[in-house]
Amino acid sequence: MTDNPRALKLADRIKVIVATMLDSRVKDPRLGFVTITDVRVSGDLQHATLFYTVFGTDEEREGTAAALVSATGMLRREVGRQTGVRLTPTLEFIADAVPENARVIEDLLSEARGRDAELAKAKEGADYAGEAEPYRAARDEADAADETHGADDLEERDADPDEGTDEREDA
Repeated sequence: MTDNPRALKLADRIKVIVATMLDSRVKDPRLGFVTITDVRVSGDLQHATLFYTVFGTDEEREGTAAALVSATGMLRREVGRQTGVRLTPTLEFIADAVPENARVIEDLLSEARGRDAELAKAKEGADYAGEAEPYRAARDEADAADETHGADDLEERDADPDEGTDEREDA
């Protein structure tokens, strides 16, 4: 779908018209509990893709898909009448995959939670393979060594204060 404001406005209008028509005027018994989730209109306003979800079993979904295909002509005629556009867009119904994808993601998240719980149980009684903080001891030793070397350098400078001044006077 493009960012064309007219296409966006037409898509919103088609969504409302089709949802109202499915609720009030389409009397097909195969039509289940259907919801129009999104409408995308092409940039030239010639084609509209309607995404829908159906609450129910696979048989009810198939029946609803067949009912939508059979009602496409009537729905298109009503869209053309209510929108007033010069060329009425063709309507294509596509089952929305968002609910199925959400279910798959939820299953993956629950599996990850289970693995995290197993890992937490395994960590409870575990000890470190080496020291708890191996780098801390090395850092403390290095800091102590730096402090002693720094003190030695200061003692050498304090012991012979005239040594540095002789060189400066000769230059």
